[in-house]
Amino acid sequence: LVPPRLVRLDKSTDDDLECSLHLLPKPLMREFGHVFNDEYLKFRDNSGDAAMSDAGNDSTLRLLAIPTNQRAREDLVAVGDHIEQEKDRLLNVFMSFGKYICEQLRAKGFWADYIDPCSGLPMMSLNCNKVYSEVDGMECLLNYKAYNAGFCKILTHPKWGSAVYPATIFAHAPADVVKSLIESLPAGATS
Repeated sequence: LVPPRLVRLDKSTDDDLECSLHLLPKPLMREFGHVFNDEYLKFRDNSGDAAMSDAGNDSTLRLLAIPTNQRAREDLVAVGDHIEQEKDRLLNVFMSFGKYICEQLRAKGFWADYIDPCSGLPMMSLNCNKVYSEVDGMECLLNYKAYNAGFCKILTHPKWGSAVYPATIFAHAPADVVKSLIESLPAGATS
């Protein structure tokens, strides 16, 4: 629905995220169901009725995925304190981005949640304890490749290789509303 593009929350930083928008495909529906159960159906907000009338032409609620990838300054397969510091930096950038997107959508009366990349667990939906695989999600949504390194699957970005930090946001909202939100973000640097 929106092809991968670089965006940033704060124009004063160089913390770009590559993000895109997808209808949740059938292969991920099962995974989504395990992770979130039916939490998205329980979500209610007082502004929901107004949001539906403001949603434009296509107000159909859809399950959507917003995969994000950040270009790391280091190859994240390596080990060391500097790698852990880079992972922490990337985590903080995504957590701010995920929280912002979800708060914007929830304020319009739509369910949204983001996955903690460290634990694989939802950040906003309570009572969810199943882990979401970011690597499997990126393989399915973006057709990115991965390889096994011991017990760990390593995502490889087509431009950045394994210097990539994946994380995902999910929403139950009209596609047009989420598309407008993504397109309203400042563009990142060209990659």
